[in-house]
Amino acid sequence: MISPGQRDALVRWIDHLRAIDGAAETTCTAYRADVAGFLAFLARHTGGAEGVAALGRVTVSDMRAWMAHERGRGVSARSLARALSAVKGFARWGAEREGFDPTAILATRAPKFRRKLPRPLDEEAARTLIETVDLQAREPWVAARDTAVITLLYGCGLRISEALSLTGAVLPLGTGLRIRGKGGKERLVPVIAPAREAVATYARLCPHDLAPAGPLFRGVRGGPLNPRLVQRVMEAVRLQLGLPATATPHALRHSFATHLLGAGGDLRAIQELLGHASLSTTQAYTAVDTARLMEVYEAAHPRAAGFTARRNRP
Repeated sequence: MISPGQRDALVRWIDHLRAIDGAAETTCTAYRADVAGFLAFLARHTGGAEGVAALGRVTVSDMRAWMAHERGRGVSARSLARALSAVKGFARWGAEREGFDPTAILATRAPKFRRKLPRPLDEEAARTLIETVDLQAREPWVAARDTAVITLLYGCGLRISEALSLTGAVLPLGTGLRIRGKGGKERLVPVIAPAREAVATYARLCPHDLAPAGPLFRGVRGGPLNPRLVQRVMEAVRLQLGLPATATPHALRHSFATHLLGAGGDLRAIQELLGHASLSTTQAYTAVDTARLMEVYEAAHPRAAGFTARRNRP
């Protein structure tokens, strides 16, 4: 149980993340739970709930005890690292307002974990998958809908939530889409011709009124399309084609980035297309081997190109 003062501070911190930092609602929910869990542990561990300034009395030993407690109840290293990040953010914010020293919290190291690298499809598998999607539904308009969604995921690198949040106002689809991604950040994404054609076919066949203010992609009864239905389509295609379990809707986004970089695309440009805040996140999304990355580097970097020329001079 946390104190009323801590609860109030947590609410204000979450409001700060949402309003100032533009944090996504899912991030806010996760961080709220992480910090509340940490504060509740401290209350039990130290013998009572106190205000936010009490974080200044947290010791390295307290932090180790909390992390051991979390691991002991089955929290993964990855989830614990996220929770620690939330706790550090809250402590840093509180220290700026209350004037306490958060060193023990901020100096705590996150547990090491092996980051799961995305597994994109190869180009031929991606093409075959899109061509096979329309075989999964009996009704032509549903088949066209599923094809349009999957084509947008791969052709534009959209998250499934971004594709399903589109409204009828985007019709007719042009050469670019303004997408509102995580944290409310907007980006402009070019739309390739196959994606425009797929969406146009769906819009022509859809029996529901695709009003500008309503969702673009509809379920059979006319409501917003449930992302689970898209996942089921991918599961069916995956089984039909013998693709691995990693061939998910999100894997198409990985595939978009990897294939674009493999064709010579600029990593920074791909970062913008994906809507990533960090270049390291974009690098994790791309599965291009080191040799290919070095080719891009040597072709683009003037000093590297000059060095290569001198090295190859007879």
